[in-house]
This record gives sequence, C-alpha cells and structure tokens, in this order.
Amino acid sequence: MTTEITISGRVHIVGAGLAGLSAAMRLSRAGKSVVLYEAAQQAGGRCRSYHDSDLGCRLDNGNHLMVTGNLAAMAYISEIGAASTVVTQDMAVYPFIDLQTGERWTVRPTEGRFPWWIFFPHRRVAGTRIADYLSALKMQRAGPNATVAQCFDPKSVLYRRLWSPLAIAVLNTEPINASAQSLWAVFAETFGKGGAALHPVLPRLGLSETLVDPALALLAQRGGEIRYGHRLRGLAYEGDRISRLDFGKVQIDVAAEDAVILAVTPSVAADLLPVITAPDSFRAIVNAHYRCDDLSDDSCGEPSFTGVIGGTAEWVFKKPGILSVTCSAAEALVDRRAEELASLIWRDVAKVHDRDVDKMPPWRIVKEKRATFAATPEQLRRRPGPKTAYRNLWLAGDWVETGWPATIEGAIRSGFAAATAVVG
Repeated sequence: MTTEITISGRVHIVGAGLAGLSAAMRLSRAGKSVVLYEAAQQAGGRCRSYHDSDLGCRLDNGNHLMVTGNLAAMAYISEIGAASTVVTQDMAVYPFIDLQTGERWTVRPTEGRFPWWIFFPHRRVAGTRIADYLSALKMQRAGPNATVAQCFDPKSVLYRRLWSPLAIAVLNTEPINASAQSLWAVFAETFGKGGAALHPVLPRLGLSETLVDPALALLAQRGGEIRYGHRLRGLAYEGDRISRLDFGKVQIDVAAEDAVILAVTPSVAADLLPVITAPDSFRAIVNAHYRCDDLSDDSCGEPSFTGVIGGTAEWVFKKPGILSVTCSAAEALVDRRAEELASLIWRDVAKVHDRDVDKMPPWRIVKEKRATFAATPEQLRRRPGPKTAYRNLWLAGDWVETGWPATIEGAIRSGFAAATAVVG
C-alpha cells in the first residue's frame, strides 16, 4: 500500500549526515520548518558512534581530527550547544613517531601567522631545515592539474614526514594523484593562519555525542522532524521544480512553496539526478579499534593522537578504553582479511604506545571502501555547486564544491551553503 503525504511550507532534507544536519540547523534557526529523511536507522553518516557488541564498548565509526581553523565546524558545534563535549588543546601540538628510525618529535606551530616555529629545531619536523619549508610556495603556485607529489622532492625528509602524510590524511588520496590546489586550500586556512588555527579539537566521548545527538535534540526542540528508514528512490518533476519525493511505499508531495536539499552520497545523487556531474572515483579508509581496559576514563586522561611515519598505521588515537587507528587512502589494505590487518596494524600501535606486540587485545576492523571521493584534479572538476537546474532543489555533501576536500569541515560548509541558498 502506498501512502501519500502532503507537507507544505517546509524544507525536505534527504540525508542526515553532517551536511544534512548542518543545513537543518541553519534552516531551523532561520524559522524554517524542516523534515529530515534518512535511509539508515541512525543519523550522522560517517561521523557517528555505535555500541560494538563484540568488544562490549562504544566506538566511533572512524577517527576525525578537527582544528580551531575549521570555522564552519566550530560554528556548528557552537550553534548546537556542544562546546562542552569537545577537548580543545591549549596549544597546537602534533606528536609524531618514525617507525623506521624510532625517532619521536613534536610539531609545535607558533600562534601568530608568521611561522616563527620553523626557526626552532625543537618545534619543526625532525631532520628538516628552515629552507625546506619554502617548498610550500610551490603548492600556492600550482596549476589546476598539478599533484602534491609534483610540487615537492619525493626524496626529501619534509615530504616523507609532512607533505605526504598531510595529503593522505586531509585528502584521503595518495600524493602522486592528489590535487596540490586542494591541499593548499586547507594548508592556507590552517597552517597559513598560524598555530591559533591549529589547536586540535577532539570529542570527549564520541562523534555522536558531539556532532549528532545535540543537533537532533535541538532540531526536535525547534519542531523539526527526522524520519529514519526512508531511502529516496526517485524524484517527480513539475516544470522546473521537484514535485514529489518517492520513498517507495511512501510518497511525499512537495508543495510549491517547499524546498528540497539532497544531502546524499555522490553516487546516489547521480542516480537520482542524471543531469548533474558528480565525483565517480573513490578512496577507501580502514579503521582499527583495540579495546584496552587499562585505558579507563581515569587513566586515559584527555583524548590524544600520534602521527605515524613509515608504518601501516597513520594516526593512532588514544581514547577511554580504546586505541583507535586510521589508515587513509587504503586501497592496498581494504581487501585484506580483517585478522591480517588487525595483526599488522597492532605491530605499529604497540611501538607507538610501548605495548607488547605479542599480546594483541580484542579488536575490530572497520572498512569503508568508498569513504570519500578521490581528491584528484580530474575528480575536483566533477564537483557541482549547491544549485541545480530545478528552482526548489539544492545539493549538499562533502563532495559538493566548497573549496574544501571531503572532510567534516567540507560537509558542514556544504550544508550551510545549501541552507543559505534556500533562505535567500
């Protein structure tokens, strides 16, 4: 049986990831009536937490590092009243370890815009010289087809210990193919603004507690609604506007004064709207979680992280009860057996945190084969803006053109942009 529902004077947002949630927050704040439709049974998309029954603890779906220079993300956290749920470090401090040499160092940018920190050996990347950092200007001058690897000497220490891991972490794309312009955009708004824009911001408990649950509570308080288990299967058109949302058994009529925001993945958007161009090449992420009961709330302290050079792991996050690892641009890993990956990654974690490599704790491997679009020059040209050919339809998502790659910041910026377009 098909049910027809008519809701007038509302904004219909399809997709309750961070793009959809951020659009809903801005629109509801502006007095708009909002309905969110989510195909899954929970909101948050890739940025959520869940209870793992095998490990017997709560996990984040993946690891995401925000910084104070992520202005949209910071605004979103403030607007949903979640500032108390994050730990913002007092200084920009980034610890690293090179597993091939055993060296440890900490990158500590100075607060102001001028990079005084590169003049102090104890603040810059180990083994680098002041002159090495001038190579960043090559990215600033890079053309639209230039890759990160083309801007640097791949044999240099700074490339191996900074530029390459930064590109992989931020763009989720191998440097030989990753867009130099995209990395420069992020670099200019973080490193380019000094250490004040680089203070790490980490959730105290989990991604849902910081980015999802407060937003849902505020949306309900403002009279908004979220409907789970609603997978959009098609759109109906009437002239130059969307007139109906087809959710299979439920059909939602879109009134003339309504608006629609598609905050879905690029693949879903392209299926629903064949007239748009969207990224169609993707990169994987592999996350490994190890339950460590000695890391209780009392003994763990505040959440922290370590960058790993020369290993399988790339970033190791220490959280209450959990050591959690992210491996980005993981095409070489994603098809390997989970047992093999858990053992391989644990060897790196054991070195980072001085643990017994032969005593691997209970673990969980989470694979995302199509985590983000590939941030190559070719794929960046396929990013559409929020506007579509239909007067009441806009796009949102970390794959929509925002000037930022597929990150939390990019997703939230897209949601804000779509909301601004609707209100305007």
